[in-house]
Amino acid sequence: MALDHRLTPEHEELRRTVEAFAHDVIAPKIGDLYERHEFPYEIVREMGRMGLFGLPFPEEYGGMGGDYLALGIALEELARVDSSVAITLEAGVSLGAMPLYLFGTEEQKQQWLPKMCAGEVLGAFGLTEPDGGSDAGGTRTTAVKDGDEWVINGSKCFITNSGTDITGLVTVTAVTGRKADGRPEISSIIVPSGTPGFTVAAPYSKVGWNSSDTCELAFDNVRVPLANLVGQEGRGYAQFLRILDEGRIAISALATGLAQGCVDESVKYAKERKAFGRPIGDNQAIQFKLADMEMRAHMARIGWRDAASRLVAGEPFKKEAAIAKLYSSTVAVDNARDATQIHGGYGFMNEYPVARMWRDSKILEIGEGTSEVQRMLIARELGFAG
Repeated sequence: MALDHRLTPEHEELRRTVEAFAHDVIAPKIGDLYERHEFPYEIVREMGRMGLFGLPFPEEYGGMGGDYLALGIALEELARVDSSVAITLEAGVSLGAMPLYLFGTEEQKQQWLPKMCAGEVLGAFGLTEPDGGSDAGGTRTTAVKDGDEWVINGSKCFITNSGTDITGLVTVTAVTGRKADGRPEISSIIVPSGTPGFTVAAPYSKVGWNSSDTCELAFDNVRVPLANLVGQEGRGYAQFLRILDEGRIAISALATGLAQGCVDESVKYAKERKAFGRPIGDNQAIQFKLADMEMRAHMARIGWRDAASRLVAGEPFKKEAAIAKLYSSTVAVDNARDATQIHGGYGFMNEYPVARMWRDSKILEIGEGTSEVQRMLIARELGFAG
């Protein structure tokens, strides 16, 4: 396929719209919300009215009829200003709504997707467990049939969008049986918020993403209808692997946005900040550092757009998604470090956006598959056994 990732007029219009929203609406408010660890409800409502939560979904479910490239464009522009808002959208779409759209029944789609596309309800993705980490197949949460209900017991950790006032459901993975070889049979089940026995812990105290919602979940004899099964029984693990493959493209777009935001802030600062009687940007050492930062962001953008284009075209994209996620998350950390260095002491002050970006960058090398997992996936695609 041709590597031409220039945006169509429609995609460029979307990019400009979200760029203006990020600078005009998010930027003036997010610093205070971030320091107070407050979820940006008003901003999320506005994003819902703009249709951002429905970007990749058909109009019949309340979506915008767009594609995954459109979602990535929006995530990149949001993350250029703030990653907490961007991850709220990413998780709400890629992890919350997408499993229902790809694998849910028509009844499940009609019940949940219109509200999720409107940003009125957030969904969460309950995969990671306290003893699991990168071992997603090591699920300990169980779901046992009892009459016409599932009875769920277990716990999940690090779950984004799971404890907000507008969280409507969590789709959880649970062991529902054993295969002939003794391995666990994992299924995906919808657990609506407020279901008896379903407890959401207080939000974590985190290094970054302080305006996003991340909680631990517990399930104590939680009963939900058998009809809450998402997709085929025993196919939950395979389904979530597909979700994670797509989600890596979204995270890569977010990481690219953070990397570009570091460039934006550093260029502005280098032109304004004076030392020894002239702007620090006059120094070649600063110029070279900025050039390297821009190069990284540019190449990361090519990576995620390539993976997204393959996904949209129905072509294999697993390897390209892993490459994009690995590279862009590394770039985000590198650019955040360099941006902080360019800002000097001010880069260590929370009033400057780069301090927030520095705090937000590291999780990008961990969430939705660590950098080590990405290298493992790439090696497998090259023909090596994992």
